[in-house]
Amino acid sequence: MKSRYLRTTDVARGAGVHPNTVRLYETLGFLPPIPRTPSGYRLYTEMHLEQMRLARLVLHGPWAGRPIRRSGIALIKQGATGDLEATLALAHEHRAIVHAEQAQAEAAAAFLEQWAQGLVPATSINCLNIGQVARLLAISTDMVRDWERNGLIEVPRNPENHYRCYGPLEIGRLRVIRLLRQSGYSTMAILRMVLQLDQGQREGLREVLDTPRPDEDILCAADRWLSTLAEQEERAGAIIAQVEKMVALSRRLSPEKHPNIE
Repeated sequence: MKSRYLRTTDVARGAGVHPNTVRLYETLGFLPPIPRTPSGYRLYTEMHLEQMRLARLVLHGPWAGRPIRRSGIALIKQGATGDLEATLALAHEHRAIVHAEQAQAEAAAAFLEQWAQGLVPATSINCLNIGQVARLLAISTDMVRDWERNGLIEVPRNPENHYRCYGPLEIGRLRVIRLLRQSGYSTMAILRMVLQLDQGQREGLREVLDTPRPDEDILCAADRWLSTLAEQEERAGAIIAQVEKMVALSRRLSPEKHPNIE
């Protein structure tokens, strides 16, 4: 009669990982407690395998920002407790977080397009120094300097004292950069956009933000932020489906323990 228990290699093969990854996830608390034989061999069950699959589904691939990462880790650890009702609730919350990130990214891209077309009223301020513009935009002077060093903005000098002079154009540009950064877009993506803008291209900036050039290295998920979030939304649906599968398995194995889980 075939044993109902699985070996480490069985779980690894079923989840598509190396056995060391299974052991690592156990150490990190991503798997439920694993009983052992008197001689020390681990005794995995079907639920361990499905939890491993859930963890891989959440963790595999590029991360899309800290809120999504924190949510994913919390979801995995909740699944490891065996409380699948709470895990399913977290899975739906996780998808809601992804949707919120998508909405913010789309709103920032829409604002960029309006600003590029001159549809956003410019400020009437003539000239501010770096400290004044930082206070106006609620950012640090280090951020402003960093954006200038990275080529996102070029600031003219006041001919009288040679200090940087932030006028309406610079302030408007900094507003857009701040909004895009706060919405998750990488510095590289924004640089790609402003280079196109400075060449006179005011159409299709949303696509430019999301499309690395052939000669450009993709260093992080935020370099193609809109596409990454779309992938995360698809993954969030798969995560819900996986937790629902675990719920069904749990009900099949122990129906008396989960009579109300839907």
